[in-house]
Amino acid sequence: MIPWQKLGETTMPGGGPMTLMQRGSEFSVMSGTITLMNSRMSNSEEQLANLSAARLGSRPKARILIGGLGLGFTLRAALKCFAADSEITVAELVPEIVDWARGPLLPLHGDSLDDHRVRIHLGDVSTAITAGKPFDAILLDVDNGPDGLFRPANDRLYNAAGLAAAQAALTPGGHLAIWSSHPDDRFTRRLKQTGMQVDQVTVRARNNGKGDRHTLWFATKPSD
Repeated sequence: MIPWQKLGETTMPGGGPMTLMQRGSEFSVMSGTITLMNSRMSNSEEQLANLSAARLGSRPKARILIGGLGLGFTLRAALKCFAADSEITVAELVPEIVDWARGPLLPLHGDSLDDHRVRIHLGDVSTAITAGKPFDAILLDVDNGPDGLFRPANDRLYNAAGLAAAQAALTPGGHLAIWSSHPDDRFTRRLKQTGMQVDQVTVRARNNGKGDRHTLWFATKPSD
């Protein structure tokens, strides 16, 4: 078996190590013994973008915000399924994640960060949500979902105030899409309390229809 090789290491905001590992063509981002991201499990991240684009339809000059660059699966899927006149902002809190995307993770990211539609917001996605013009879609793949593991400050994205801020940052008919490693009935109820139309979708982690079941929520703001 090919051994794992360490390609990079940094400290996550709030403490704790984050390590980039490679084994053959497989990449993994770890915190200690916990796998945060793995290149063999990309389907649910891709579906976050694919299903968002399907819901948004052919809206011209759509403004998209992606919370979390990660291994780039959501961004690359977004570049394929959103129109050429769209604007895609990617908020990433950890500078090394962006550096790795242009370095050792280039085989995964390709030239996606150089696409004319892409803007990188280096900082907390919560500041990007409230920073300027409204978005047609906000896609969040932050920490482990609503029940975060590594950064308690991420919980503010998913509490009532955070959801209200996201809703206010959406255009009429726009939507908030959220990735989670597991379902969360309490969060589903909280999301419905915003008054948005909520759909919950279960998708497999891997493209071959196998792997863990991940949860996606799509909350659409009323058009009027």
